[in-house]
Amino acid sequence: MTPQASRPSLDDVRSGTVTMADFRISAATLRRQAEVARAHANPQLAENLERGAELTALTDAELLAIYELLRPRRATAAELEATAADLESRGALRSAALVREAAEVYARRGLLRA
Repeated sequence: MTPQASRPSLDDVRSGTVTMADFRISAATLRRQAEVARAHANPQLAENLERGAELTALTDAELLAIYELLRPRRATAAELEATAADLESRGALRSAALVREAAEVYARRGLLRA
């Protein structure tokens, strides 16, 4: 990207200097979108956006690993709890709660890995 540009230009795209990081959304933007969703009576969307804001602190590899663990029969209860504890220790409280909720539902439905 050109040093003075705050966002990628067409020339940057053509020269191949644009990376995925140039298009990454910020936690602040997601939190603002959550505020708008709440103001328009859409609390579920707001909660999803808040979780997304928390997850911007993770690397792509970490995020994909969590995604994989949340697929049915891919994780044990202990693995999901360890993931939730890690998220919680990093300040991702909403995301940790979601992982714990998934673990509970998976346990009830027989969807945990043995």
